[in-house]
Amino acid sequence: MSDGMFRTVTGLRRGYDPDEVDEFFAHARSLYEQGPPTGLSSAQVRGVAFDMVRGGYVTAAVDAALDRLEAAFVARHRAQFIAEQGQDAWMAHLGAQARTLYGRLGRPDGDRFAPPQGREPGYEPADVDALCHRLIAYFDTGAPLTAAELRSATFRRRTGRNGYAEGPVDAFVARAVEVLLGVE
Repeated sequence: MSDGMFRTVTGLRRGYDPDEVDEFFAHARSLYEQGPPTGLSSAQVRGVAFDMVRGGYVTAAVDAALDRLEAAFVARHRAQFIAEQGQDAWMAHLGAQARTLYGRLGRPDGDRFAPPQGREPGYEPADVDALCHRLIAYFDTGAPLTAAELRSATFRRRTGRNGYAEGPVDAFVARAVEVLLGVE
């Protein structure tokens, strides 16, 4: 165990750098409690990265805490937005965000995202398309889907032109997470 915020890995295993993690969470807590509402966005929480070091923090525990922190910042933003502009305006805002996803969702399977450049790895299109079908069902019929399910989605690797480039897929899933968090 560590004296820090999270459990540490055992032996020679690698985990997130405890100093970086502790510093980020201390900063995030300060901004959440005392800072301006725009001091840290959910996207910034989602995009944070830590170095891997021997004896570092268990990554799954830190990642779960980051998910909770992101949800807290979204809930705070939602509450502030609704207090200032009303529930209808919030729903219109979410609708506008959701519409940014529709272009990709309307494309045929295997053609939703560009392939990776050169020899860069990509994602298996069938896996990504299956997640897109779940999003379509969520938006069209209210089928159950949570932000946590989107966050935990994994895609098999696919190399070459038959895959989907990772960057655009990751950005798309991040936007979908943001929309679902806004509703949850």
